[in-house]
Parts: sequence; structure tokens; C-alpha cells
Amino acid sequence: MNDQAEGAGERRLSTRQAAELLGVKPATVYAYVSRGQLTSRRDAVGRGSSFDAAEVEALARRSRREAAPPVGGELAVRTSLTLIEPDRYAFRGVDAVELASRYCYEEVAEWLWTGTLPRGARLTAPAQALAAARRAVAALPEHSGAVDRLRVATVAAAVADPLRFDLSAEAVLGSARCLIPTLVGALPLLGREPEAGQGDDGALLAARLWPRLTAREPDPVALGTLDLALALLIDHDLAASTLAVRVAASARANPYAAVSAGLGVLEGPLHGAAGRLAHRTLVEALERGGAAPVVADHLRAGRRVPGLGHRLYRGEDPRATALFARLETLPAAGPALAAAREVVATAAARRAGLHANVDLALAVLTVSCGMPAEAGETVFAVARTAGWMAHALEEYQERPLRMRPTGHYQGPRPPQPLP
Repeated sequence: MNDQAEGAGERRLSTRQAAELLGVKPATVYAYVSRGQLTSRRDAVGRGSSFDAAEVEALARRSRREAAPPVGGELAVRTSLTLIEPDRYAFRGVDAVELASRYCYEEVAEWLWTGTLPRGARLTAPAQALAAARRAVAALPEHSGAVDRLRVATVAAAVADPLRFDLSAEAVLGSARCLIPTLVGALPLLGREPEAGQGDDGALLAARLWPRLTAREPDPVALGTLDLALALLIDHDLAASTLAVRVAASARANPYAAVSAGLGVLEGPLHGAAGRLAHRTLVEALERGGAAPVVADHLRAGRRVPGLGHRLYRGEDPRATALFARLETLPAAGPALAAAREVVATAAARRAGLHANVDLALAVLTVSCGMPAEAGETVFAVARTAGWMAHALEEYQERPLRMRPTGHYQGPRPPQPLP
């Protein structure tokens, strides 16, 4: 048999050649076949099997990437979505702040999902999914939090989608485009109900989210600032909630279930609650006439001052910088902006290199616009859902169950006596 077998332009490899290219024994090549990672073809005269060279080379590239040691001994996951550098971050290679400043949230989401930027992109909630999500959210106790409502709405929307188990890119994109407006539409209204014809279809997502965050009437600058916040927060590499989404997607959970995993982690006090704490810090600083006593109380209790510091950036969080610049154009934001600057100056007086992060900037928006303390958490969760869907889309293209770490057992060795 010719080792580089015939076929209309198709290169074929023998078992020996495939094993050499993969760096494994011939028996392992057949193990890849049994697991569905390679396909083989029997030689017509029964002298062995041959393999598609392109398929073997692709598996070799994947295997080399997966075998590469993680940087710094930490878990490393391949992604083409977000790059974070010491003073900036980018979505698919494009500066994220510039992208969010020029395009609306929906357009940035499409860029993250597809690598294309369709102008005028809008998201529409299917009537059946929206009705199911609203009924489910309405059944919750009145004291339920924002993430509680979003998690329940996600489950309701999933049940209403018979195609949720289709993990093809086209189907997952459809789920993403439907779920986000469904989550927004399921939240209870605090402001004036949008007039007929100005609700779910055609309006920016920020305009639909606004009356669910505050009873105040919006103005163009405030709405633009909310839209900017949503676009800036779409993704930030492998935050804890995003990693949970990728683990779920690696196990081939449907996209709604993957988003539910992200929402579950977001509810933790070390992740999603940061915006709520920064909001309360600013409110207290405004009520007490200065940031000094508020900062002192946090430090006395052994707590970090909310809204300050980010381990991934040398200076100020670029998302905070962009939001602060936009908030400068919002007259109502003046007092909260001054309080935020005082918080930073007070806390950094004896600790060089302490800068504002996006939670503090988002808190300026929520305080200035009469939003409750949990509003920042709502904005974060709604915005990040697009990023979670992008990571799920990416993970579905990877080998299933690749995120299966090995435990380092530290308990007593068997055999031990039966308890």
C-alpha cells in the first residue's frame, strides 16, 4: 500500500505515519479511532488502515496545545475572545474601550460571537420565552434579588426553547440572541412602562433595561452611559463565572444551563457583589459628607475598600477610565464622581498604586441615576451573558470534557479500617 494513499487530492497516512506524527504508539492511534477523534479506512487488500492526513495533523496540533504547561502553574484555557494586557484589553484583537465607545452593546456582542460587526443589530425576545420567564419571575418572593430573578428567567426561557439541546453554532447563536432580551424583559419594572411599539422590538437593550433599574426618566446621555457600561462589561477573559460557563459547556450542557452556571458563581460575594458594595460605599460617603470616615471604617474592620484595585492592570482599570470620562458629561453624576475620587485619594494616600476599578465607576452611575444597590449587579449579569455565550460557543468546538483536572489526594492511604 502507498503510505500517502490516493484520493481526489486527499493525503492518506499509514498507521505508522499517523503514530509518528501524533507522537504515540500505533495502538494509541486506534484508541483515538474508538473514541471518535480519528476516522480510519481499511485498505482494499487488507494490509492495514489509512488515515486522513489533515485530520491527523489537526489532532496533533490540538494535542500539542493541550499538553503545553500552563503559565505560572495555573489553569490555562485557549480562547480567541479577550486579551488582557497591563493597561488595556481587547475583543478579538480590537481595543475593547474603543469598540464599546463607538458601537452599541448589541453590535459588540455580535463582534464577540461572530467576528462581524453588523450595524443596527438588535435583540428580540420570543413571545413564548418572555411570557414564561415573566410568569416564573413573578412567582418569586418580593425580596428576591436580581440574580435570583435572572437565574429563574434563564431556566424558564430554556424550557420554552425546544432547540436548546442543539449545540451547533447557528442554534447557539439563536439562543444567545433570544435569551438576553428575555432576561431584561422578565425583570420587574421600576419606571414607566414603555409605550406600545417602543418596547421589545427596535429599541436598544439599554433603553429596555433602564426602567427596570430606576424610576427616573432617562435622558440620552444617561442611556448612552448605560449602553457603554454594558458593552465594556461583555467579557473579561476567564473570570470565575466565565470559567464555570466553560466547564459546563465542556460537559456539553446546553447554553442556557451554561449561563445558569455563570449566574450561580456570579452570586458569590467575591464576584458579583462587588458593585453592590461600591454603591453602598459611595452612598455612605455622600451621607457622611466625605469619604475619610467610610474608608476608615472599612480598614478598621479589616476589609478591602470596595471599588479599588485590580490584579490584572498596573494602573486604573481601563473600563473605569472610559466610564468616568462618559460620566463627566452627565450633570447628575457630579456629587458621586467627587465622592469616588475622594475614596480613591483617601485609600491611596499611603498605598501607592491603588486605583479605581470598574465597580466604582459603575457605582457612580447607579448612585447618580437613583438606582438601587443591586443595579450594578444586574447590569453586570445582563452584559456578561453575551460573553458567557461567546465562551460557550468557543468551548463547544473543543474536545468534550477537556476541563477535567486531576485531584491531588491528601487523605489517608487505603486500606483503612471500616468506620
